[in-house]
Amino acid sequence: MHLERHSIESVGWLRAAVLGANDGIVSTASLVLGVASANTGPSGVLLAGVAGLVAGAMSMATGEYVSVSSQADTENAALAQEQKELEADYQGEVRELTSLYIQRGVEPVLAHQVAEQLMVKDALDAHAREELGLTGTNSARPLQAALFSALSFSAGAVLPLFVAWLSPPTLVSLFIILSTLCSLAALGYISSVVSKASPVRAIVRITFWSTMAMALSMGVGHLAGQALL
Repeated sequence: MHLERHSIESVGWLRAAVLGANDGIVSTASLVLGVASANTGPSGVLLAGVAGLVAGAMSMATGEYVSVSSQADTENAALAQEQKELEADYQGEVRELTSLYIQRGVEPVLAHQVAEQLMVKDALDAHAREELGLTGTNSARPLQAALFSALSFSAGAVLPLFVAWLSPPTLVSLFIILSTLCSLAALGYISSVVSKASPVRAIVRITFWSTMAMALSMGVGHLAGQALL
């Protein structure tokens, strides 16, 4: 038996990991750049970065957990409804599954045979997959999504913090911008390889919008610093 593995199988954890790492790098770098542009001392810049790392990781984990939990609740409600329909009208559900296969181009007689055989094995699984589009690959996993988001955010946020800590005060903004763009380009390339997508498109997309975020943060930080002087 030959079992193929496709990139779609990793879409759940990949989405959470890429989103978390990207947000960790961009939000922390933007925060540090904004605070630094307001003529804040090195200790204040680092303190803001650490606070952003902790708050961001917790926010990402909480938001991802709540979001995916809502998705899981919706899926469970749909499965419960489908189970009730199977108990109330089994033959009607057989005809419904048969019609789905006929719409996909299967001959009516064969479609009916396939529907009956699949439902004998696991009726709810057959309808969940064919009618609701729910499989083990794309089902909601709240804890997994929350954990990946928190860890990946923290891993991404560490980079601008280390750069800010090690850089001379006069060059901290330049070093953070360069290191952030390089790390984001690498992140875009890695995500494109895992998902088997275009690396150029992924890199351009992630670096362009991240550059805009950092530039806006620096501008607002500079204006705020001037206003407080």
